This record gives sequence, C-alpha cells and structure tokens, in this order.
Amino acid sequence: MAVCPPQTLYDVTTLSRVGAIARKLGITWGGDWTGNIDRPHFEVKSNWIMPKGYKIEGQVIIPTNSKYQVQLIVEDNKPKPIVKDDDKMQFTNETLKAAVRDYLKQAVDKKLIDKSHLEKFDAGTLTNGDLKGLEIIIAQRSA
Repeated sequence: MAVCPPQTLYDVTTLSRVGAIARKLGITWGGDWTGNIDRPHFEVKSNWIMPKGYKIEGQVIIPTNSKYQVQLIVEDNKPKPIVKDDDKMQFTNETLKAAVRDYLKQAVDKKLIDKSHLEKFDAGTLTNGDLKGLEIIIAQRSA
C-alpha cells in the first residue's frame, strides 16, 4: 500500500511521524528499509492484529490489491453539522452577488475549482467560510 495524494503527505516530516506510529502498531514502513527507502509505502500483513492498548475508532478495510486505498469507516451517531443562518452568504445588493458568482464561474472555467462550488452558490448553500477557502484555493492555483 502507498499513501496517496494530497502531496503534503509526501513530506518527510509527516511520513516520519506516520512511520513511527506504524512501527508501534507492527506495520512495516518503507522508511525503515535499507537501500531503497520508500517512505510513502506501508505494508500491513493479512494476519495483522491491533496491538493491545490501541483502539481504532471505526472499521479498517485493507485492500488485497494496490489499486485500492485503505478505508476507515467510522460510524458515529453525531448529528451532521447544519449550516447556521449567520454563516449563509448574504448580499446587500444584486450587483455584488453577481460579481461573486462571476468570480466563481471564471474559476470553474479555468478549472481552478470544481463546478460543484458554483452549484452550491446558485443553490444558496455556499457559506462564508466556503467562499474564504475557495478564495485561497483560487489564489494558490492561479499563481
């Protein structure tokens, strides 16, 4: 198994931390190999058992084929967050609303963001926090 993107997971510091955890759990980490070090590589044997004193908060599905990712299924009974009225985007005039929509549309057309964000805007479910995050993504991807 190899850790898949986002690219930040290929950071040596991050992988070293994850590798240390894997080592404690009895999982082979490619960062411990001699010769061909492969830090994003982890091997979990089919007969692996969680060591005593550790707990996984969910069900782990380990694939038998490297084409698939390890899955962690967590069933929690917590209610899904509901968008509060004070976080919904509100505009003082239609010109401003049209300008924000146009900004998002241009970013979609340039393939900087997925069209689902524009759909959320049109449906009135895009939050102020969503827009702030999209502004950062658009700026980074435009650079």
